Amino acid sequence: MKLLLRWLISAAAIFAVPYIVPGVHVLDLYTAIIAALVIGLINLVIRPILIILTLPITILTLGLFTLVINALLFWFVSTFVKGFYVDGFVAALLGSLAFWAISWIGNAIAGTKD
Repeated sequence: MKLLLRWLISAAAIFAVPYIVPGVHVLDLYTAIIAALVIGLINLVIRPILIILTLPITILTLGLFTLVINALLFWFVSTFVKGFYVDGFVAALLGSLAFWAISWIGNAIAGTKD
């Protein structure tokens, strides 16, 4: 049940991001639900591998390179989810930060954070 609630919170966060960040576009709620699923799967599978592969540069930048990885993955999802568009890297960076913040607040309010 918590997983479904977290997924819906992520979908709501993706649906809200275009209102905060110019350059991020979501067609409808169905697209936000699909994008939330794909972002969750990519964060589960690809993100840990990228974090390990870029560990030296992440250490040199004191962890700030993780923001770049998150932005690139956010942008990557927009390349194959129809109806979810990100105009460039800056929009992806700001969009991923807004997505994280909204999701974090939503999960804290709902009590789904472990």
